[in-house]
Amino acid sequence: MGGQNYDQTLSYLYDLQKYGIKFGLSSTSSLLGRIGNPQAGLKTIHIAGTNGKGSTAAMLSSILVRAGFKVGLYTSPHLVRFNERFRLNEQDIGDEEILDVFKAVRAVVDEREPPTFFEMTTAMALSLFAEKGVDWAILEVGMGGRLDATNVVQPQLTIINNVSFDHQEFLGSTLSRIAREKAGIIKRQVPLITAVKQPVALAVIKTRCLALNAPCYRLGRQIKVRTLGEQRFSYSGLGWRLENLHLPLAGRHQVVNAATALGGLEVLERWGYYNLDTEQIREGLVKTRWPGRLELLGKKPPVLLDGAHNYAGIVALRQALQEEYTYRRLILVLGIMADKDLRGMFLRLAPLAEHIILTRPTYERAAEPESLRAVAGEFAERTELIRPVGEALERAMGLATSEDLVLVTGSLYFIGEVKEIQEEKNRANPVKYRG
Repeated sequence: MGGQNYDQTLSYLYDLQKYGIKFGLSSTSSLLGRIGNPQAGLKTIHIAGTNGKGSTAAMLSSILVRAGFKVGLYTSPHLVRFNERFRLNEQDIGDEEILDVFKAVRAVVDEREPPTFFEMTTAMALSLFAEKGVDWAILEVGMGGRLDATNVVQPQLTIINNVSFDHQEFLGSTLSRIAREKAGIIKRQVPLITAVKQPVALAVIKTRCLALNAPCYRLGRQIKVRTLGEQRFSYSGLGWRLENLHLPLAGRHQVVNAATALGGLEVLERWGYYNLDTEQIREGLVKTRWPGRLELLGKKPPVLLDGAHNYAGIVALRQALQEEYTYRRLILVLGIMADKDLRGMFLRLAPLAEHIILTRPTYERAAEPESLRAVAGEFAERTELIRPVGEALERAMGLATSEDLVLVTGSLYFIGEVKEIQEEKNRANPVKYRG
């Protein structure tokens, strides 16, 4: 492994995906134990939820960096480059640093207990953040929470953004079961912030908090937010009163994510970890970036990217399209995984679209365009099958005028592929694709 280069490292890591999804903490704990348990010395914020985890994590990171802290951020999946999963002070970790931490972790892998891809990358993230001496490590749960590899940490704060239906084959088919998995990140006497509202899911979370004597702070109770329009809002918490805050991330749901993040920061301040300045908070929110979620890629024609792939994400996307965007025609380009709620997606988005182009991301679990058309036909008349993603995007942009909106949505893997294609075009022809 000594001569391992970066591409070979990625090949090794991606090959670990053959072990699939493995729930349980023993493998990750054993792996971390053999590299000295780097997580033991970290101050961490652990975030679970069906949607909004990454956006909330990005807001927390941005604010803490503006407050002068060294912050590590671990999220998944990446959109274009593997390095996006590991960020230090808002910057992706470099290739050489990825190589170094990979070699250190790879050296102690027990081949009798090979890690999954996510177990390996989680161990890499925790080792990297410990080596860099971060003040705060912000960790996004991969799936669920209770048995997720990230749940090896003993955090200073936990966050559960929301509970909705997704990954039911792994997490359960009812909201209470899904909530139970996400509530598994709650630790004894560690404060929790949550925006969960459904009574059945909230009951599970509150019961867990009571059992562990973990303070529970809820959006709508101790934490309140008032939307002012044009991505501005006011926050009222335990003691903070912040007026006319601006958030660059589009969508009403992002205001909820921002309030959840602010609630977490305020609770940590009350517990004596720091004192934040109001201007640091404002600047941190304004400078938050989180690609692939209502991201406007260009303006001629406007191309909107959104990785909506489950019920809650689709509802939020539909609401944003109806309330925040003005367009003459909507041209929808869709690529999604076969195990998602295809009917629910078409039910909510197809009536808004003038033309639908169905394509297939380069990913083994992706739905075939023919299968998508079979479902879409119930809700839409104009559907077109274009299998290569690049050609599907070109076709949509060719159909659209500057008054129309091209919506590219489905899985985050699909969004990442579209971004990569568009970046290559930008490099090849910067004038044409500047937007």
